Amino acid sequence: MIKTLVLAEKPSVGRDIARVLQCTKKGNGFLEGNEYIVTWALGHLVTLAEPESYDERYKTWNLEDLPMLPDSLKLVVIKKTGKQFNSVKTLMNRQDVKEIIIATDAGREGELVARWIIEKARVKKPLKRLWISSVTDKAISDGFSKLSDAKSYIRLYEAAEARSEADWYVGMNATRALTTKHNAQLSCGRVQTPTLSIIAAREKEIKEFSPQPFYGLKASTEKGNFVWINSKNQDTKTFSKEMISTVFNSLKNEKTATIHKVNSTFKKNYAPSLYDLTELQRDAHKLYGFSAKETLSIMQKLYEQHKLVTYPRTDSKHLSSDMVSTLKDRLDAINVQPYRTFVNKAVKGSLTLSKAYVDDRKVSDHHAIIPTEETPSLQRLQNRELKVYDLIVKRFISVFYPPYEFEQTTVKASIGGESFQTKGKRIVEIGWKEIYNFDNEEDQVLSKMEEGKNISIQSISESEGKTNPPSRFNEGTLLSAMENPKTFMKESNKNLLETINEAGGLGTVATRADIIEKLFNSGVIEQKGKEIYITSKGKQLLELVPIELQSPALTAEWEQKLEKIANGSLSKTEFLKEIKEYTKKSVSEIKNSTKKFTHDNLTGTKCPDCGNLMLEIKNKHGKKLVCQDRECGHRKNISKKTNARCPNCHKKLELRGQGEGQVFVCTCGHKEKLSTFNNRRKKEKDTKATKRDVHKYLKTQEKEEPVNTALADALAKLKLDQ
Repeated sequence: MIKTLVLAEKPSVGRDIARVLQCTKKGNGFLEGNEYIVTWALGHLVTLAEPESYDERYKTWNLEDLPMLPDSLKLVVIKKTGKQFNSVKTLMNRQDVKEIIIATDAGREGELVARWIIEKARVKKPLKRLWISSVTDKAISDGFSKLSDAKSYIRLYEAAEARSEADWYVGMNATRALTTKHNAQLSCGRVQTPTLSIIAAREKEIKEFSPQPFYGLKASTEKGNFVWINSKNQDTKTFSKEMISTVFNSLKNEKTATIHKVNSTFKKNYAPSLYDLTELQRDAHKLYGFSAKETLSIMQKLYEQHKLVTYPRTDSKHLSSDMVSTLKDRLDAINVQPYRTFVNKAVKGSLTLSKAYVDDRKVSDHHAIIPTEETPSLQRLQNRELKVYDLIVKRFISVFYPPYEFEQTTVKASIGGESFQTKGKRIVEIGWKEIYNFDNEEDQVLSKMEEGKNISIQSISESEGKTNPPSRFNEGTLLSAMENPKTFMKESNKNLLETINEAGGLGTVATRADIIEKLFNSGVIEQKGKEIYITSKGKQLLELVPIELQSPALTAEWEQKLEKIANGSLSKTEFLKEIKEYTKKSVSEIKNSTKKFTHDNLTGTKCPDCGNLMLEIKNKHGKKLVCQDRECGHRKNISKKTNARCPNCHKKLELRGQGEGQVFVCTCGHKEKLSTFNNRRKKEKDTKATKRDVHKYLKTQEKEEPVNTALADALAKLKLDQ
């Protein structure tokens, strides 16, 4: 019997498609039915080859061998997922498979995932394309009823491949050039370097900021406090001490204020948009201190293991119209404590959502993150998973609630010819804020005041303050800056500014967490409390990196050209020709630079292998000693931060030393051997803490989730912590 092979991007999506197509027979990495076989990738199964596959001399890093510019780049199977690739290849080459349907994610990267697998498997069978933005049964059925010829997407594939190859040429060469020139692990790239540059720009703003004192007046009256309004700019302050003193002296003997305007405005505040990944990461960091990577990891478990939320790596805050019919089922699924009261109230109202929440035009590859139709067993979730799931559920329920309504009242008064004002708020309808326990929000009710009436003044006093510098980035605000870097672009070209906005900023929702983590691990940024600081290494790196690689404009220019490749107005060959010329220029600039890199973290400890002094490396996970000679690469752990808690103050403990001599240390002074800690936890009958906080945590905390680009895969092999 003739069959059709369907290639999905992820196992979960593959299973959804298989269910709709009635493929129930399980195989090795696939599901089979009478007409269809459904298989899947695991993200990328194929990537661009390492430099050494083009020339033996590239096995060692030498400055004189650069730039590396192969005429064309080769594809290789990723070893970690090689078993699945072989399974997919076997299926594609089966005699009874006459046609392949590409069902990877509907977007540029999804196209690349499938085409590289097909190319590496050397299959020349007819191709069709399933293009859907959600994986509900209805969306899948509708998509299969209107499949497209895959030839329609060939230019999209060329654009995706061009982006990946450009990252290889530029990133591989610039990183090798910097590293070999300065004998230090120095990596750069189209996304990570502009991100570092943004942090440096903020640091410069803070250092150059000069606090300015400002002044104002406060009038205490029988009806409450009023603040002075500067008639020149309607602000409540002035930077002139002389001016405020003059006004104060003219008013200090005034005894009455005249109400000359009472203005009440009725306002509605609708529930916020549904979550995309970036906003969810921002909120999880703001509320719980979770890193961007931590939140993404939690989301993956909620999505893949617990099946409680939809696909997490989305940049959309809207739902597609084909999701509307599933909303009632999703509400029914989350009708459990502690959400039952809110859900019951939501389902009594209209389940029709406005375009603020449902808009096909604003759904890209995937719709917003919402709960699935799976009823949660909340007691099975870990504490961190519960917190993130709670954010998603409450945001989802809130869009079915009425708006938060209040009356804003502004009262303006005249005192001796000067204007003063006060404001108050009266809540009319708590609306969606009830879900967030804002129902206890106090009304800031003003006393009744009538225009033309006089009120007595109890006192008039001067007030003063100072302007504050811009805040340092934390992981949440850095994600925002990466998403919208226009503020940090000095370019006057409006097209570039618009393109970087349309391109979704620096990186993608799927890669930003990895980029931030890479910057931490490479030692160019560090975290103090929640704030991010650029290190001496980071500052020096920006001095050494070609200037074009420091600006988000490079991403914008690439996106403009990739869009032209996708619409057929620019050839991939022409684009890559430009990229190679740019690569030559960048490498030449690095080679000919007279600037030096200086390690500022040398210790007095000698490397036991080569005798060089070692460097002390600090990152989010702790401290270690690393040989300054990258060819040697000897390293030794000093301490690691853990999730284990101090029995006295309950702060997170630091694990110092190696082997049997490891000791937990707390900032409060508590010390405890690892063996003693384990015994104590056993006695408390809480083995979970020992397993999770010590054994599992220490093994997994430094592992990085791979980013699906050849450059990122190559950089991951570097010891990026010098």
